[in-house]
Amino acid sequence: MDKHQGSCLCGAVTFEVQGRFDSFYLCHCQHCQKDSGSAHAANLFSQSAQLVWHSGADAVTSFTLPDTRHHKSFCKHCGSAVPNTHIAGLLVVPAGSLDTDLDISPTAHIFSSSRAQWDNPNFEIPVFDRLPR
Repeated sequence: MDKHQGSCLCGAVTFEVQGRFDSFYLCHCQHCQKDSGSAHAANLFSQSAQLVWHSGADAVTSFTLPDTRHHKSFCKHCGSAVPNTHIAGLLVVPAGSLDTDLDISPTAHIFSSSRAQWDNPNFEIPVFDRLPR
């Protein structure tokens, strides 16, 4: 059985995902841009994996955007995205919350029609291993 460990930025929330991920989507919708503060959200989806909270389950809070299916669970101390089971029968795990390596690559870019105008994978910009001086 696949097992993945994860945590929030401050370490208050720790968890384990037991089972396989069905898909790994990079979502470019405007809701995901807003709640990630980035070009897209990177979420893993599973209909069969189980989520086990090791610590900090009481520190997990959630937000659902009214009149949408857009939902985010996060640590109430540091704001880091953590897994959620808001949709019955579906586990959604933010890829960046995992502390273990993944054996799955992104399945697809979704909602690409909403892609931020500055998020263009065809332009060339410098690449740095660390913050440039």
